Amino acid sequence: MTAANTVTLYTDGASRGNPGDAAWAYMIVQEGAIAASRSGYIGKATNNVAEYHAVINGLRAARAFTEGRLRVRSDSELVVRQLTGRYRIRKEHLAVLAGEVQQLVRNFAEVRFESVPREHPCIQVADRLCNDVLDSEAGRR
Repeated sequence: MTAANTVTLYTDGASRGNPGDAAWAYMIVQEGAIAASRSGYIGKATNNVAEYHAVINGLRAARAFTEGRLRVRSDSELVVRQLTGRYRIRKEHLAVLAGEVQQLVRNFAEVRFESVPREHPCIQVADRLCNDVLDSEAGRR
């Protein structure tokens, strides 16, 4: 995959408590610029569930930007390793979410899942989006 013809999806999920209030966020980067970003509240969930929801929502949105090559980057090594087959998925609820991811992957010519450190600038933006959602939900109570 070359950067010139690849759209990159950055994802993050967060949970305050595990399980606890949870949110997801994604950012789509195309030609070096942020093309789209979004975040949402899940309710009570684990961090891993939030991470999967970030990938699922990001993949849905990425269809508007490419049907070709997509690079998905996450700081969740567990999710990346499960989606690439390095780790077995032992929890049924995560297997269901991984199945949804695999269905969405079919919309693209090629999808590559990559683990990146949480210090990556784009992951930091997605993390901030998650925390903004969680702060907003906490303020409603």
